Parts: sequence; C-alpha cells; structure tokens
Amino acid sequence: MARLPTARKADALTMAAAALRADAANILAENAKDIAAGKANGLSPAMLDRLALDVARIEAIAKAVDAVAVLRDPVGMVIDEAIRPNGLMLSRVRVPLGVIGIIYESRPNVTADAAALCLKSGNAVILRGGSEAVHSNHAIYAALQKGIVKSGLPADAIQLVPTQDRAAVGAMLRAQGLIDIIIPRGGKALVARVQEEARVPVLAHLDGINHSYVDKAADADKACAIVVNAKMRRTGICGSTETLLIDRNFDQPARLLAALADAGCALRGTPEVIALEPRATPARDEDWDTEYLDAICAVAFVDGVDGAMAHIAAHGSHHTDAIITEDVGTAETFLAGVDSAIVMWNASTQFADGGEFGLGAEIGIATGRLHARGPVALEGLTTYKWVVRGNGQVRP
Repeated sequence: MARLPTARKADALTMAAAALRADAANILAENAKDIAAGKANGLSPAMLDRLALDVARIEAIAKAVDAVAVLRDPVGMVIDEAIRPNGLMLSRVRVPLGVIGIIYESRPNVTADAAALCLKSGNAVILRGGSEAVHSNHAIYAALQKGIVKSGLPADAIQLVPTQDRAAVGAMLRAQGLIDIIIPRGGKALVARVQEEARVPVLAHLDGINHSYVDKAADADKACAIVVNAKMRRTGICGSTETLLIDRNFDQPARLLAALADAGCALRGTPEVIALEPRATPARDEDWDTEYLDAICAVAFVDGVDGAMAHIAAHGSHHTDAIITEDVGTAETFLAGVDSAIVMWNASTQFADGGEFGLGAEIGIATGRLHARGPVALEGLTTYKWVVRGNGQVRP
C-alpha cells in the first residue's frame, strides 16, 4: 500500500464510490434492519439520526469517497529539506502510518470515510464497527471491497472485523507489532476503554463539550442565527454546541434564549437564565460537563471574555469553541487564549468537520496535543521519515 502510485489509489477510490452508488438499494435495506433494532433497543432520536441512511446520505458518502480520490496525495510529500555544511542533503518526507485499527460506533458513514482516507494515505485499515450499525457496515464494506478489487488492489487493504464479540476489540488493542495505531470514534465509554487498555498508540478525543460564547459586542441577529444552528442543525454530531455562554453585558439575552427554546431546545440554566426564559430548567453541576448529543443546551452568564475562557478551561474538552462578537480585539483574545483543537469567530461550531475544512472525509477530531489535532484527514494519517543523501561523507 505504501508504494502504490497516486493514480492507482485514485482509481480504486473512484471505483469504490461507484460501487456504493450501485449497491445503494442493498445498503438501505440493511440499514433498515439496524434502524428497527435500534428502535427496539431504545436508542435515542439523536443516535437513530446518526445511524440512519437514505438516498441522499448514501450519495453524500459516495461523494466523500470521490472527493478523497482527487485530494493531494500526502505520501512522498517533502515537508522540509536542508543541506548540511558537510554536503549531506536532508529531507523529511511523509510516509504512511502502517496498519490502522479503527474502532467506531453508530455512524455507518465512518466505514467509507475511514477506508477511503486510509487507502489514499497508503495505509492498510482494520475496521471494527459497533453492533448498532452491523448490517449497514457490512453492506458498505462489501461495496467498497468490490470497487478496490475491481481496480486491482488487494482485497485485504480494507478489512472489517467479522464479529461483534467485544473480545475482538481487546485483541486489537493488544496487537502491538501488528497494528500501528488505534483510532476510536464513538462515545465516551468506548474511547475511555480504548485509552485505558490499548498497548498501541491511540489517536482520540473523549468528548465534544463545545461552547458558543456571545460577547457583549455581538450582533444580535448574527448571534441568534449562529447559536441556533450550532446547537440544533444536527444535535447528534460532535461539533454541536453543548453549552451557551452569554456576556452579562450583552443587551438581548432574552431574545437569544427564546430563539433556542422556540427551535425546540431544552435549556438548562442558572437562575439568571430562568428569570429571562421560563421554559428553562435549573442546571445541575454535571450539565457543564455533559456532551448531550441531543436538543439540550446548558446556559450560563459570564463576566466578559475572561469569564468565558475560564469556564471553557474548567469544563471544555479541547474540541471546538466559538466566540460571537464584532470586537476584533476581543475575538483575537479568545482565539489566542482558548486551548482547543478548533477555535472559531462568528461561525457555527457545526463547521467542525474535515469536509468543511476542505480535507475531504475525516477520521475524527483529535483533541490531544501530539501528532495530529483537529480534523484528522490524509496528512493526519501519515508520519514522516528523514531521508539523507550523501556522496561518501564519513563522520569524524
């Protein structure tokens, strides 16, 4: 896989996308089995939304694979180079990570996104999806494999663990020397287990406890539009705002709260919030540290940008945080001072997505500080090696 030419990888992905479209009816039929099982097992509406496929979503999955096919190939890319005084020529060159294990829940599009990104970046991938999407994952995987085999690539470049036995996850986590890195994508319990048990490196985030802060200098129309979108566009994605912070000197807080409540959002707030919006209910301590993935939002008033940054530092998850303001200085203070993988100014946190960043599909949002941070796409699935070219130099 590491030595495949760019054109062959692109052809394989194009054929895989075509196979997804051709197998759409079968994928939908298998997804219907997962939806029925999810309803029977009491999955929340937000989780069912993450699981559900329709014709438009399958087309979006196929388009994402097509988009990865034409992205710049990172393998072989020269990061930097230099010539030493002794004439040695040094360069740092991007290379694949190797065999990537991806453990994920609920969202069947991850099967295609992960496979496409790993293939394009020259890696082999072992996929282990959650039981909620077992039928959907197998149908998508079967289509992808048809495409890559048709293109002449080895079938095992993309593998799907055939069992839902939890022991398979443990085996992957202990597979030092066989799997080079594990990427979990799912709920807090899954990611915590992976980080606790893994004997191979892990690239992960635990939560998307994202904040939107409305500054005193925010434009009220803009603030209402952004906040409602950030919370309610799709509540079940990791880029959804979970906590709204409002400057005590913002002049239209009641309008902002009403806009959220009118959109169907359940507000959990401090006494100040409830005094302005009677549909709100009292917030509990745990609300500030909860990733709802639902139409629920914790709300608090803060004293300016310093108060907002202090709250985010205490309760955030280093995922995505946004400020809404017309004051450039205040915005730059926030952007520089908030230690998150993604910080935004006057934009919805729902833009926390590799596709929206122009990266094609993504594996996930990494919130750590090593290797990759933010949306992990092609470059995040590579490392580098030093290439040294000489003409007979020996070290004195």
